[in-house]
Amino acid sequence: MSLQSTPSSERLHIGFFGRRNAGKSSLVNAVTGQQLAVVSDVKGTTTDPVSKAMELLPLGPVVIIDTPGFDDEGALGTLRVQKTKEILRRVDVAVLVADATVGLTDTDRDLLTLFAAREIPALIAYNKTDLPHPTVTDGLSVSAKDGTGVEALKNAIGQLAGEREQKPIVRDLLQSGDLAVLVTPIDSAAPKGRLILPQQQTLRDLLDGGCLATVTRETELPAALAALAAPPAIVITDSQAFGVVSQIVPPSVPLTSFSILMARYKGNLPAAVEGAAMLDKLQDGDKVLIAEGCTHHRQCGDIGSVKLPAWINKYTGKQIDFAFCSGNEFPEDLSPYRLVLHCGGCMQTEREMRSRARIATDSGVPMTNYGVAIAQLHGILRRSLSPFPELLKLLNT
Repeated sequence: MSLQSTPSSERLHIGFFGRRNAGKSSLVNAVTGQQLAVVSDVKGTTTDPVSKAMELLPLGPVVIIDTPGFDDEGALGTLRVQKTKEILRRVDVAVLVADATVGLTDTDRDLLTLFAAREIPALIAYNKTDLPHPTVTDGLSVSAKDGTGVEALKNAIGQLAGEREQKPIVRDLLQSGDLAVLVTPIDSAAPKGRLILPQQQTLRDLLDGGCLATVTRETELPAALAALAAPPAIVITDSQAFGVVSQIVPPSVPLTSFSILMARYKGNLPAAVEGAAMLDKLQDGDKVLIAEGCTHHRQCGDIGSVKLPAWINKYTGKQIDFAFCSGNEFPEDLSPYRLVLHCGGCMQTEREMRSRARIATDSGVPMTNYGVAIAQLHGILRRSLSPFPELLKLLNT
């Protein structure tokens, strides 16, 4: 996958935070070498978070995020500050931009406290050092105006981020030369002319592991399996085809889904397996939140808004109250819900998925994901976890 095509969820996310008029946007423009953000001497010029995916040497593929001033005021200012807090869920490195002529303020210290509470690596960049200022001892001296310290800042961000581990999606479960069959339904919701991101990432991961891959629709799966000289090492299916595919694939062949692999990749599969038990405890009127990480147009037969609610109502025999959110929207308070069903999270960074899991834990609400839930609803959860025997002990039966 080239740098230009690296998904946003796989890029280092760098957020610039600070007070109004500290020069955050000017510093972002200096770091990126682009007029990414609108700048002026008027306080509060940046009114919404601005994100840009790009390649930034020496860091590689990154997403740069410029945020509104954390000391914004009024009703709209409160909303902007809340948006800034939401950005903290997904940043890998936080840069606090402080005004060197003023020094650290209470607002700056509040931000540093938030970074520490969220365990976000952070550094302080004292901007406007081209103007008279006290000696800087606890951060970097920079000037967005004349470029002083900008290269040092980029290097410091790189050191703070550290070496990013290239985690496997599935290749660590297989041997070089093993064959995986990928089942990719093509329906009205499928993107025209391409595979969805988890399918692309899984296919690339298999190739990186020296594995063989056969891609087919569920309708051609019987013919694909019959054409093989030996059974595949694993079958990976889109979750919505779990029911059909499980009837076709012999029980001796490990079977799982792209969504389950994504949950493992993002680090929240054990919690998702435990959360699926709540499906057996739902009662009439219970609220279930269905969260989609992307913002695609909802169509007839949509998995999140149509199929999942229908399957859950049929499975439970109850009338469940469903709510929905998508994209970067995710409630800070999940206490009104009995269960959260999240998509595989391919559009979210690992840090954001862990943040959402933390919110669920803090609210005392179990969170599972599409693949795990659909396997449970079809009575094949144990089988779908066969590639991960260490997780089988989390099941009650």
